[in-house]
Amino acid sequence: MLGTFGGALEARTIEASGGKLIAEVRGEVESEGGVLMIRRVYVKFRLQAPADAQPVVERVHRIYAEKCPVYRTLRPALEIHSTYELV
Repeated sequence: MLGTFGGALEARTIEASGGKLIAEVRGEVESEGGVLMIRRVYVKFRLQAPADAQPVVERVHRIYAEKCPVYRTLRPALEIHSTYELV
């Protein structure tokens, strides 16, 4: 997901390489019949970018997941939520 989001930003001339884009991921696990199952994943992107990039970042964030192979593979099995923060 990080690569797809970063690639989409780079395609729109927003630099996301060199540590400018990082992701923090947290999962929620539940027991089903004694087996631990990952049910939800939360991805928080942090992007070092100027404030005037926010409209483009917002637009990319709304659409990137549908082009992301990881998201599209995992989405049928669990909930995936992502947010971003400009720093």
